[in-house]
Amino acid sequence: MVGMTSKAKIAVSLPAALVDAARGAVSGGRAPNVSAYVARALEAQIQLDDLDTLLEELLAESGGPLTDAERARIDREAGWA
Repeated sequence: MVGMTSKAKIAVSLPAALVDAARGAVSGGRAPNVSAYVARALEAQIQLDDLDTLLEELLAESGGPLTDAERARIDREAGWA
């Protein structure tokens, strides 16, 4: 996603506090403009969504999340319990 050159203009409605925060980021030099700030936030959310999907796939392949007994054994073996 980094380095994308094609752009599409959209209109969104955001809470005023978020708009103020984005503008504050621009005036504070943390982003060149509000569009760049929002694009960076969307990229971060997409990465989180991708990680969630990967985690779900890994858990499905491994038999699902750890049971309480498995967690307790790991804690004991790691010296945490």
